Amino acid sequence: MPEGAGRGPAGGVAPRGILRRRPERWLFKGIYGLVLASALVAALDVPGEAANPGQDALWVLLTALTSGAAHGYAHVIAHRASGDGAAGPSRLRAVLAEWPLAVAVLPTVMMLLAAEAGWWAEETAADTALVLNTVLLFALGTSAARTAGLGRLSSCRAGALDMLIGLVIIAADALIE
Repeated sequence: MPEGAGRGPAGGVAPRGILRRRPERWLFKGIYGLVLASALVAALDVPGEAANPGQDALWVLLTALTSGAAHGYAHVIAHRASGDGAAGPSRLRAVLAEWPLAVAVLPTVMMLLAAEAGWWAEETAADTALVLNTVLLFALGTSAARTAGLGRLSSCRAGALDMLIGLVIIAADALIE
């Protein structure tokens, strides 16, 4: 079998699915958003305090939007500092390009809003969000590795390493509580 055969997209052929354009950026920002959402939901769900899942959902969403804007603006500042002056629209595009970070927190936000609606307890929503985010970290890590051309086993190992971040957050949450 020729080197690289069956390991990735054929030359000039874009990968299929949601990650067609610049998959590495989407994956990076998606993973960052999932880790951010997990850390926030773990920190905001304090045992013994009155539950306020609506406020927690708002904090998760606002923090993601602010983090995305700050990250995009940091790219603008770095670009400007390099001596390569950028036009106004490219600055806005740099900030708006951070949308995957905000999208990645939406499952967590929806679970917290479901708790606000009384569909389940905030603690259950937070625990479920942590587990879901950990599973999604595995999926994105595996997808990133497959996009990079790794085989199935190597991709699963990469996904497991990403999933480890979620497991560390879950373990820290359990120890701190």
